[in-house]
Amino acid sequence: MLVACMVDLHNVGTFNVDTGFKAGYLYELEKMLEKVLPHVMLKAKPNLESMIRTLKSDWAIVYDMLSGKNNSGFGWDEHRQLVVAEDVVWNSYINSHKEADQFKHRNFPYYDQLIAIYAKDRATGKDAEIAVDIIEEIDVKDVATTNTHEERNDFCNTLNPA
Repeated sequence: MLVACMVDLHNVGTFNVDTGFKAGYLYELEKMLEKVLPHVMLKAKPNLESMIRTLKSDWAIVYDMLSGKNNSGFGWDEHRQLVVAEDVVWNSYINSHKEADQFKHRNFPYYDQLIAIYAKDRATGKDAEIAVDIIEEIDVKDVATTNTHEERNDFCNTLNPA
C-alpha cells in the first residue's frame, strides 16, 4: 500500500521534484495510508521515512544493475519481477557491488512503480555528467556567446562607423 500511495502522490504532482518528493510529503503519505489502513498507525517519522529509505536504496541497486554503465549481461524478468543474469555476470558484479548479492535470488516487485518516481535521480549512460562537467560546459557556452556578441559588434561597427 505504501508504494501505491507513493505512486498516487507522484501522479498528483503536488510534491514532485526531480529526485523524488518535496519536503512535507511524508505527512501527506501518512494521511493517505491512514485512509486505506486505518488501524496500522504508521507515522511519517520514523516509520515511513525508514521504509522509503530502504525502498529507494533497494530500487537504486536494481536500477544500477539494469541501467548502469558497463553492466551488460543483466536483464529484467517482468513475470518474476527479478534481475536475471548468467552466474559469471553476477559473480563479477557482486565482487565490486556487495549490496547487489541480495537480489541474485530475490524479486523486487516495486521496481516498475518506483522508476516513475526516482529514475530522474539516477543519471547513467552516455548523458551522465558530474557537476564539474556541467560547470565546464556552461563556461564554454558563456565564452562562445561572448565571442559571438563581440564578432557581431565588430561587424556592426564596420558597417556603421561612429
